[in-house]
Amino acid sequence: MRINKYIAHNTHYSRKEAEQLIKDGRVAINKKCIKALHVRIKEDEQVYIDSYPIKKNNKYTVIAYHKPKGEIVSKKDDRKRRVIYQSLPKYFQHFISVGRLDFASEGLLLLTDSPEVAHILTQSTLPRVYYLKIHGTLNQEIKQAMLNGLELDDARAGGHSHSKIYSMKFAPFLGFDVLRTSKHFTRLRVMINEGQNRELRRFFASFGRDVLDLKRVSFGFVSLNQLRTRQWRYLEKKEYNKLHKFLAEVKK
Repeated sequence: MRINKYIAHNTHYSRKEAEQLIKDGRVAINKKCIKALHVRIKEDEQVYIDSYPIKKNNKYTVIAYHKPKGEIVSKKDDRKRRVIYQSLPKYFQHFISVGRLDFASEGLLLLTDSPEVAHILTQSTLPRVYYLKIHGTLNQEIKQAMLNGLELDDARAGGHSHSKIYSMKFAPFLGFDVLRTSKHFTRLRVMINEGQNRELRRFFASFGRDVLDLKRVSFGFVSLNQLRTRQWRYLEKKEYNKLHKFLAEVKK
């Protein structure tokens, strides 16, 4: 974990405040002063601020939030659009989102006060389940790509106009079910184990299929269930138990 994240997780300082502490020469690792912001902390190292040791905080909190369409997963938005932290209570303002859902998408979003937990879950291959409505029908070519994976040299379709992502590799879907189909639209349930930038929108856009609705209903062992739009909840005990077990396996 980078030093600024480590300080933010284990003290009352924010990441920016931690960076300033480092620049001011007030931070030491094993009593050796550091001024480099890119330093990463090892498990057996002790970090000090003003010669006082930081006590490692092993506790963390995770919440589930039902993000509606029309909210940005960000602290603020230059275009003055509503951000998720305007809907969440103030005591969650320092929580970090596990991945993102774009402005036009809705559904389950996990947030945590632990940078480490957020990073591990975001980078994990835990299954994510979505309900989609796409324009058009699924032909055999699309179904084969869903089953076998897809690699695109140009994956800009379906992404933001200002996105710097040009190519993308899609892993095979874990599964999919066509729920309803008509001449112009298809509704389906898909399960994937990645969380790349606008991944599903880019995937279907490469076949000329626009994603009209996208809703995430589960992430790993956490499900949206009956959580209403803009409502949040703490993880249940059984969900925490599964999370503890998963993190322990990852850290082995």
